[in-house]
Amino acid sequence: MPLKTTSARAKRTNEKAQHPLEEEVEAVVASLKRLGSKRTRDDMGSRYGIHTDKAFGVPVGKIQQLAKPLGRNHELAAALWDTGWYEARMLAAYVDEPACVTPAQMDRWCLDFDNWGICDTVCFALFDRTPHAWGKVAQWAGRSDEFVKRAAFALLWGLTVHDKQAGDEPFLEGLVFIERAADDERHFVKKAVNMALRAIGKRNPALNAASAAVAQRLAARAQAAARWVGKDALRELTSPALARRLAARRRP
Repeated sequence: MPLKTTSARAKRTNEKAQHPLEEEVEAVVASLKRLGSKRTRDDMGSRYGIHTDKAFGVPVGKIQQLAKPLGRNHELAAALWDTGWYEARMLAAYVDEPACVTPAQMDRWCLDFDNWGICDTVCFALFDRTPHAWGKVAQWAGRSDEFVKRAAFALLWGLTVHDKQAGDEPFLEGLVFIERAADDERHFVKKAVNMALRAIGKRNPALNAASAAVAQRLAARAQAAARWVGKDALRELTSPALARRLAARRRP
C-alpha cells in the first residue's frame, strides 16, 4: 500500500513538472476571478460600453498590478489569450514580449477583438511596441471589420506617443488613412479615427499644421461622420493651449 501511494505521488509530481504553464495559467485565472466583482462587470457594459460574455469584472488597475510580478513572458501571454477571458486577454497585453510578437499573432488577436477596451489596450500596451506596428496600420486601415479597422487607428494613436524615433513621414501617411476612413459612421471606428487625427497633430508644429488641414477638409465634407471627425479635431488642433505647448517644445 505505501508503495502505491508513493508511486501515485511521484506520478502527480511528474505531471506537474510537465505542465507548469497550464498550472500558471490556472493560477492566474483563479486570481482574476477572485479580484472580480459583479458591480465592475455590470459597469463595464452600462458605463463604459465594454460588452463581453466572458469577464470577471476586474478593474484595469488591478490587472496591471497583477502583471508586474509576472514579468514579460511570451508563452504565458499566448496561453492567457487562449482562455478567452476578457481580463486574461487584457493581462496578456501587459506580459507579452513585443520583440516576440509576430505579424501572424497580431492578425489572430485582432480578429478576436470584440470591444474597444481590449482593442485599445492591446494596441497601446503591446502592438505599438512591435517592429510590425506601422505595417499593420496600413493593412488594417482598409479592412471592413469594425474592431480590426479601429485597431488600425488605435495603433496609429499609440505610435504618436510611443514611437519616439519616427520622423514625420509615417504620420503624414497616417493622415492619408485617416482621410480615407473618416466617412465610416460606426461609433468605435470614427472615435478612433478622430483620436488618431488629434494625436498626430499634437506631436509637433509641422504635423499640427498638416492635421489641421485634414480636419478642415473633413469638416467641409457632406458625410456626417467626416464632418464630426473634422470639427471635433479642429477644436483641439487650433486651440491656444495646444499652440503654446507646441511652441514651448521648439525652444532650445
